[in-house]
Amino acid sequence: MTAPEDVLAELRALRAGDLPTHGGRTLAYVYDSALPGLDDLAARAHALASSANGLDPTAFPSLLELENDVVAAAARLLGGGVGTVTSGGTESCLLAVLAARDSRPEVTTPSVVLPETAHAAFHKAAHYFGVRLVTVPVDPATFRADPTAMAAAITDDTVLVVVSAPSYAHGVIDPVAPIAAAAAARGVRCHVDACIGGWVLPHADVAPFDFSVPGVTSISVDLHKYAYCPKGTSVLLHANADLRRPQFFAAADWPGYTMLNTTTQSTRSGGPLAAAWAVLRHIGDDGYRTLARRALDSAHRVREGVAGIDGLRVLGEPESTLLAVTATRDDFDVFTVADEMRARDWYVQPQFAHGSSPTNLHLTVTAANAGGEAELLADLRDSVRAATAAGPVRVAPEVVAAIGALDPDTLSPREFAGLLAAAGLGGGAVLPERMATVNALLAAAPPALRERLLVEFLGVLHS
Repeated sequence: MTAPEDVLAELRALRAGDLPTHGGRTLAYVYDSALPGLDDLAARAHALASSANGLDPTAFPSLLELENDVVAAAARLLGGGVGTVTSGGTESCLLAVLAARDSRPEVTTPSVVLPETAHAAFHKAAHYFGVRLVTVPVDPATFRADPTAMAAAITDDTVLVVVSAPSYAHGVIDPVAPIAAAAAARGVRCHVDACIGGWVLPHADVAPFDFSVPGVTSISVDLHKYAYCPKGTSVLLHANADLRRPQFFAAADWPGYTMLNTTTQSTRSGGPLAAAWAVLRHIGDDGYRTLARRALDSAHRVREGVAGIDGLRVLGEPESTLLAVTATRDDFDVFTVADEMRARDWYVQPQFAHGSSPTNLHLTVTAANAGGEAELLADLRDSVRAATAAGPVRVAPEVVAAIGALDPDTLSPREFAGLLAAAGLGGGAVLPERMATVNALLAAAPPALRERLLVEFLGVLHS
């Protein structure tokens, strides 16, 4: 056996190579409240319940009580409803689609209407559940869903309409009220994806997006985002129990116990739920109001600061804590800016061009960024200068043409291996320190080819 202290030392050594999860320097993937002691509280609560199994609430009634408390907290914030705690935003979105599909068994070719800016989790839901996506272009200037176009896309086969509050890519809120009204007029459910904004926007001066809006039938909100809980908890709310019922699953036609599930999972550790419950109880309503204002104010300062950096602009008019920053000149590229920021110990997330949205950098601003805006903006300004001095990454036109002519459905594994190597993604799990050239090559690939390339790369990473 290996001594516990040696095991933990090995784990710490492995973690040393990760992006930092605290301090506000990783502007994607993680959410930091900057509250001292919060991680320790969550870890201790997790340990108390990690061995309990949420599969059977009659065997572990404490987990049922914790879940009802957590759902009630979300319902108070978002205008009511009944709900379920899930493992994350993707599972919440999956279940919203599943419940909508199964509520209309008479529809043989169910479809979901959503703006092109809706989260990719809905594409995953369509793939898993055999639902057709009807993707509607957004306003090219604001990146918000177009209510008229969304309404026109609803047909007799539509089982769900999706809007975002806000969208991940640009941080803008879709016009929920007119779209929900259009869905209701056709007898169709309307889901508000508030995974990233649901614990912040109630404290902001924005248009209503919750169950106070007629026609809204479900809302997803993640606790491991701006509720600052550990990873692995989200809430899916339905306006009433009848709407939620198709989400549940039961199986009695086998010799074992009758399997009864509220989510896609059966066995569920009580650890993440207990940790979320503890964090919610500790911070409280007033604490979350303070944290939300801190994050919103910080995002506003960053947005104003970006406007003062020559060569950069913020896309759309973000109303939450997410920003998309693009270049206004062609003598540098944002992929190189991302590399330069990484060299300065910041992580900003590259986003490829899509439709009217140009290549940009995504920034998720949290409460931990409050007070550090000047340093972030100074390093961003220096990174633009360095990227300008280096010049933009160029992919030869003949390479772009060759990539565009490739069919991902006909390429062999060996050919994909060659493409991965050419893109700098070969050689096992080792990535180049600077990713601008890799990202430029990936940006030249059509989405279907990029998807296949990255799936192949995922296979390389996971032995």
